[in-house]
Amino acid sequence: MAHAKTAYVCLPCRASYKQPYLGDHDRLCPRCAEPLIHAGSAFAPPRRRDTAAWRTLSVLLNAGVRFHKSCCGGPGYRPRTLSEVRERMAYARKTGEPFARALVRHELP
Repeated sequence: MAHAKTAYVCLPCRASYKQPYLGDHDRLCPRCAEPLIHAGSAFAPPRRRDTAAWRTLSVLLNAGVRFHKSCCGGPGYRPRTLSEVRERMAYARKTGEPFARALVRHELP
């Protein structure tokens, strides 16, 4: 039986690797040997030279936000710019909402 492919990300190398998901175990980057972060099967990496997009992605992944498929096919809303991230982080600090939940809000109240 074939295993579904999912994305693993190395933030220092700005690299993404699609690999079969075989459960939770550590995977290392083939470039730098640092641990890879499981990003999810609906993840699409930004271009390597797009530093702002990688900074945005770093905040999302470090907050625990992942890119898994949902019933509607995609992972749902994810901020694409640093200003969208800043707005949501400020909202989370002001309201006490967890960062991961605030980051995936499509609109702020």
